[in-house]
Amino acid sequence: MKFGLNFFPSFRASDYSTAEYFAQCLRLAERADQLGFNSVKTVEHYFFDYGGHSPNPVVLLSAIAARTQRIRPITGAVIPAFNNPVKLAAELAALDNISNGRLDVGFGRAFIPKEFEVFGVSMDESRARFEEGIDIVTRLWTHDRVSYEGTFHRFRDVHLMPRPVQKPHPPIWVASVASVESFIWAGRHGYNVMIVPYAGSIEKVRDMVRAYRQAWREAGHPPGKEQVQSSLHCYVAETHEAAVEGARPRVERYIEVFTEAVSSWATHQSGQYANYSKMVEAIARTTIESMLADRQALIGTPDEVIEQLQYHVDVFGDFEPSMQVNFGGISDKEALRTLELFASDVMPKFPLPTARR
Repeated sequence: MKFGLNFFPSFRASDYSTAEYFAQCLRLAERADQLGFNSVKTVEHYFFDYGGHSPNPVVLLSAIAARTQRIRPITGAVIPAFNNPVKLAAELAALDNISNGRLDVGFGRAFIPKEFEVFGVSMDESRARFEEGIDIVTRLWTHDRVSYEGTFHRFRDVHLMPRPVQKPHPPIWVASVASVESFIWAGRHGYNVMIVPYAGSIEKVRDMVRAYRQAWREAGHPPGKEQVQSSLHCYVAETHEAAVEGARPRVERYIEVFTEAVSSWATHQSGQYANYSKMVEAIARTTIESMLADRQALIGTPDEVIEQLQYHVDVFGDFEPSMQVNFGGISDKEALRTLELFASDVMPKFPLPTARR
């Protein structure tokens, strides 16, 4: 089983500065590389303490790539709707070169109304811009010269520089929270998927993963080659009480900044996001008790985390946990303890890929 880190900033200025957060991420990434973690990803968000300290994943991931040898940087995710796809293709190709061919690229649609408002993009165009953006990026990576006449972008005779190291291009992931259409689209196109099991019920996310794998098979892609990565909050300590009480204020901080960022959902709706209002409401009601009861996080002693992780394996089949170990303003000491305990006591219990469901 592969394991990854997920750097999703969700802290206040009272916790630490942005500079201190980035320094923490670099230290954790270097240690994760030494401990045998497979990947490290970060997000693209704006304007809020929910993700907004990471407006461009390429920046932090470039710094991580320069300090590591093996771990794979992943954009988790970049947003085509907020970026010129030609520029995005070039920046991502540069990162693939900086990392010497270690890059994975995750694309997302975004879902926070304020972000769309500020960038002057209609939420109703989200899916079309997402699909067109990925189409342009992959064409530029794989063709010598590209001309394009799309709904949102038009250009002629473009030769992209630099070119990606990986051929035909870096592995592509689709980040989806509550849209089964995105899961099916990813499966048909042969892309991997990123999931968020706490954005609603585990059963609903399981059903979307099943729809993804069915679409993958029906499209004729190589059986068993699809990949699923799941974002999970992770806090490991020597005792149950220490883990729960240590994680509690950090979970509360995460829910607090999330709720603040999505408050405009009360007045902004879009048919492109039919299931998102329920998702937003569900996360806003989340407590550490509900996360533990519904097994939506990895919080506890190593033995408890092993049991929680095995539950996710039983539900989703083969997947890669992408763990948030420094969410909600967690200190260096706590985050590093989680990383070390997870590597020494949990990872050895999952040495081989599990049977796919």
